[in-house]
Amino acid sequence: MKTGRYNVGVGLLVMAGFMLYGFLLIYLRDFAPGKEAWIASYSVGQHFEARLAHVHGNLFALLNVALGFVLARLGAATDRARSAAAWLALLGILMPVGILGELYLGLSPIFVLLGALSMTASVALTGVLSLRHWSDSRSTP
Repeated sequence: MKTGRYNVGVGLLVMAGFMLYGFLLIYLRDFAPGKEAWIASYSVGQHFEARLAHVHGNLFALLNVALGFVLARLGAATDRARSAAAWLALLGILMPVGILGELYLGLSPIFVLLGALSMTASVALTGVLSLRHWSDSRSTP
């Protein structure tokens, strides 16, 4: 069954990317020239936004992995509903990427909002599908 496969794969790749971004943040805080200025403004402005993107990027990547496994397990649910939940979760990645876009490229915050709404809708839809169609059988989907 393919539903959920891309969520797991993309989720793991996005997680790796945001983990690497976390290493960059550690470098900027602890080793880069001018680290004192970075530390002094660590909890405000761009530095806060950078940390927010890092945290949400990893959270949304992990949510994609978890949702992918859950959606793959829901064999009795309609393919259309599971596919919608899977795509909404993938679109949720727009939130942390949108934060980075705002921070580094000056993009509109619309991507942050769209990503947040998409992920919330995906989690809610997957929850409803799980309550309706969860299979306790030990067979693989």
